[in-house]
Amino acid sequence: MVTGSTPARSKPATTRGAVRPDRQHAILLAAEKLFAQHGYHGVTIRQIAEEAGVPLALVGYYYGPKHELFHAIFAHWNQTIEERLTALDAASGDPGDPDTLNRIIEAFVRPVIRLRHSEEGFYYAQLVGRELAYGSEEADRVLREFFDPLAHRFIEALRTVFQTASLADVAWAYQFALGALLHHLVDDRVHRLSQGQSLAGDPAAADRLVRFIVGGLRAALPAPPVPAPPKTAPPSRRRHT
Repeated sequence: MVTGSTPARSKPATTRGAVRPDRQHAILLAAEKLFAQHGYHGVTIRQIAEEAGVPLALVGYYYGPKHELFHAIFAHWNQTIEERLTALDAASGDPGDPDTLNRIIEAFVRPVIRLRHSEEGFYYAQLVGRELAYGSEEADRVLREFFDPLAHRFIEALRTVFQTASLADVAWAYQFALGALLHHLVDDRVHRLSQGQSLAGDPAAADRLVRFIVGGLRAALPAPPVPAPPKTAPPSRRRHT
């Protein structure tokens, strides 16, 4: 976990005598930005040091080799996963409620969209969307440690809604939903395809994304069982004399 009280993406103060920003945090932010823009294999430690404004040796001193620095970024942001799980717990408390599925997908989508549109979370969201889709050794380690447990929790929640669906079917459905979310994080093409009527990464599109994923899940997975109506006693028959 990274220490230091410097706000995310703050710039070094130029006032004479001002406190110098934490260099360890600056390295992490620089790596996050460059990895998001150019990919893990497109960035060198020297470029990270230059972006952070620190001596080259300091990157290795704080984080070791490049793959450990990559891992440290996700460890630093692990609290965002905890926030999504907290939202999931609140959303999935009543599987029999017709709105539970919508709330689960809200918990899946909206925290990530908010992160992408925050100053401190923009590059991290871009990094998640662009780098974790590749089957590199570094990405696989991050997925297994940080994101697989999250996926299992969402899959379990979906299975409480789609009670007759197999684990295999729900796992596929989760992957399809994840693909839609990750593409939204990194897409720039929609502006061109819509002839300028849509903005890339528009947070207002979150409503459409939620409806799209909910609709896709309902189309792809078996419908939840319909509760049987309560039994009523048969009407009494009176004997006519």
